[in-house]
Amino acid sequence: QVQLVESGGGLVQPGGSLKLSCAASGFTFNAYAMNWYRQAPGKERELVAGISEGGVTSYAESVKGRFTISRDNAKNTVYLQMNSLKTEDTAVYYCNAHRKLVFSTRIVDYWGQGTQVTVSS
Repeated sequence: QVQLVESGGGLVQPGGSLKLSCAASGFTFNAYAMNWYRQAPGKERELVAGISEGGVTSYAESVKGRFTISRDNAKNTVYLQMNSLKTEDTAVYYCNAHRKLVFSTRIVDYWGQGTQVTVSS
């Protein structure tokens, strides 16, 4: 049974910080790229940050320099450290596991349930 269990969301004031966690189980964690997406009300879901199987990271321009994605393969967990939060960061944040199989065209995606992040004074 594949599971991505998120934690760490909540209410924070502008300029504050939060650290999201996503605990994975039921698949070979170190074989998957891990990503954080977010979706604000009335907006499309967007990719916030990603980390490859080899540890290469990427970020949306809107969060670059403020957010840091990391993974701990021993704990099967991916993190998103969010600093200098802005009101426009308010969204539901989703954990995603992604794998494109080398010897086929199959793409595998798993998703967490989402966790609410609200940035407000």
